[in-house]
Amino acid sequence: MRFSPGLLLLLPLLSPLAHAELVDDVFDRGELRIALEANTPPFNFKDGDKLTGFEVELGELLAKEMDVRSSFITTDDADLLPGVATGKYDVAINHIAKTADLEDQFDFSEVYREKPDLAIPFQKGNPAFKTSLDGALKRLKEDGRLKALSQKWFEGEAPTTAAPVPAQPQPAPAH
Repeated sequence: MRFSPGLLLLLPLLSPLAHAELVDDVFDRGELRIALEANTPPFNFKDGDKLTGFEVELGELLAKEMDVRSSFITTDDADLLPGVATGKYDVAINHIAKTADLEDQFDFSEVYREKPDLAIPFQKGNPAFKTSLDGALKRLKEDGRLKALSQKWFEGEAPTTAAPVPAQPQPAPAH
């Protein structure tokens, strides 16, 4: 077989087509890999062995809206965004403010909480994933689930740490 040098000129044009879009990877796996630190109540934290908090529930709702399961990976600050950049995680939902500096490095979902503008970063160059994620977030906003979730964790009596429930005195049995 004879190799044509002209094919070398076409390779850079074909490479974006060879790269699967993040949304395809997520749907092929059937899960959204969500990185978080799990140490900042009420956003995300562990209650015993169970992950909980506003952003954990938000991640679960978003994954369900995208028709995949949520898979949470707890990590530290040093690995959080680098892990998203390398594709180790699909997104980071860790009360990350959308800043100009970060927008140079990542694409972001629409804002899910204002003041500061908290959004979900993911690898640049994934427009179909952005459309899917933003669509899920939009549905949560429109039907009131995001507002209810926010009220539960920020305006209600949400737990901030795991605390034992005090024993209630029991009435004496009747004789």
